[in-house]
Amino acid sequence: MAEKRLKILVAKLGLDSHWRGAMVVTRALRDAGMEVIYLGNQFPDAIVRTALQEDVDVIGLSSLSGNHLVLAPRVVQELERSGARRMPVILGGAVPKRDSKALTKAGVKAVFGPGTPLEDIVSYVRSLV
Repeated sequence: MAEKRLKILVAKLGLDSHWRGAMVVTRALRDAGMEVIYLGNQFPDAIVRTALQEDVDVIGLSSLSGNHLVLAPRVVQELERSGARRMPVILGGAVPKRDSKALTKAGVKAVFGPGTPLEDIVSYVRSLV
């Protein structure tokens, strides 16, 4: 029996104009054999709506504009409201270490900062499912 191919949704939070990090991670996940849906810039309601429609295994968020303390927890809250809390949410980007604790307390499973090896992200995503 073939192993299920992991399905990941990647989105940039809000109006974040930075794209390179999200694209590099998206490519690494795809190259590791995962199906990746890249949404670009989106707000929490659209991210969760798409994640539910696509029945993804993991939601990956990118933030480089400082909106992570507001928008990432809203994604988790929207998932809870929809009854789909089983979908883990991870976050990458320019997130100060001091913000990581608040994000994990709000339900974000992991925060990956600049310079995180791509293999670490791929391995972590696999461990979630």
